[in-house]
Amino acid sequence: MKTRKKRSEHPIMQAAASGLLLVGLAANVHAGAIADLTGYDANETSLLKNNGVTVGGWANAGITYNAAGSDNGFNGPVTFGDRHSEVQLNQLNLFIQRAVATEGSGWDFGGRFDVMFGSDSFYTQSYGAQAGHWDLNLLGHGNDKSRFYDLALPQAYAEIYAPIGNGLNIKVGHFYTPIGYETVPAPDNFFYTHAYTMQFGEPFTHTGVLLNYTVDANWAITGGALTGSQTGGWDGSFDKQLGNWGGLLGATWTSNSKATSFNLAGTFSETSETNSAAWAMYSAVFKHNITDKTHLVLQHDHGFANRAAADGSDAEWYGVNTHLVYDLTDTLSAGVRGEWFRDQKGVRVFSPARTAGGLVGSSYYAVTTGLNWKPKTWLSVRPNIRYDVADGSRPFGNAKQDQFLFSTDFSVTF
Repeated sequence: MKTRKKRSEHPIMQAAASGLLLVGLAANVHAGAIADLTGYDANETSLLKNNGVTVGGWANAGITYNAAGSDNGFNGPVTFGDRHSEVQLNQLNLFIQRAVATEGSGWDFGGRFDVMFGSDSFYTQSYGAQAGHWDLNLLGHGNDKSRFYDLALPQAYAEIYAPIGNGLNIKVGHFYTPIGYETVPAPDNFFYTHAYTMQFGEPFTHTGVLLNYTVDANWAITGGALTGSQTGGWDGSFDKQLGNWGGLLGATWTSNSKATSFNLAGTFSETSETNSAAWAMYSAVFKHNITDKTHLVLQHDHGFANRAAADGSDAEWYGVNTHLVYDLTDTLSAGVRGEWFRDQKGVRVFSPARTAGGLVGSSYYAVTTGLNWKPKTWLSVRPNIRYDVADGSRPFGNAKQDQFLFSTDFSVTF
């Protein structure tokens, strides 16, 4: 008898830490608002339940105050919660999924499709596509970055379980990256804002084929072939630059107690269809539950792209960030995130995030502290205070070298 994937009931820190195998999983948390408030759960109907199909989604909205002010409405290079003193509907995400088996002797077939509306949709479109491409033009905006709300299709993939060895999972299509710690779906993250490593040092999505294999109780590995973008696998599309192939490799080790894990994953590519440049990056994520209530995450990213700087020279970026979270109660946690990120040639960090062109080489330092309150299983509220400073450029509000951000948001799953 095949066992299907269980709906995730883990806290945010547990769900996001082993990124290789849990991409998109928090979207399966739908002891949602509709079921709780009305008593009706579409996923319990015979049509969906008998076919192993799940539907769901979430809404995420927030507001950010920039103490430095803003001369153009943006919060410098802080993406996602990127508008100053303006309520944002960041994500209205709906999905349909058939999760495949995770073990057993028979083949199983499924897949997932997500559609996202909101101000975050911009960050999940195909960066490598040309102006007018359908993925940049779903609402008729083209590459008009002055339009803050748009539509995106961040995930659309088929999934196969093959009874090979301990079981091989295969994804084919467009899917969120398994690289790094933080991820695009709002319910998966502790903080409203994101670390520089996630915003600028890593891909958001991939197009291609991804294989996951559980070696034993401690080890899991992943690998894949990626295409469809100017960087050979970062945020690519289905139908452009398909000659730019790249690869993805990674491994996750988890302790017997499940209290500690280490994930190392990265991408590499040569963009032969565009400029024959080589791109490579890796991310190392260490997670440890110091106590039952105290959770630590350490992350290091390092990336390289040859001939990517404005003067034609090679570019490099790297950084370290850490999350420390303490569970005050079953529904309330406090956390702090600290980060140093170095964009050596100014090719990765943009300000404002929606305009083309980079900054001068600079190091960026950020400290974020906040609360994560879940009064209901389907409702979370995340007040944050964040301080950013740059030592080589002036990218923040009104061309300052530093800024304070005060933000809060809420997410509802349904």
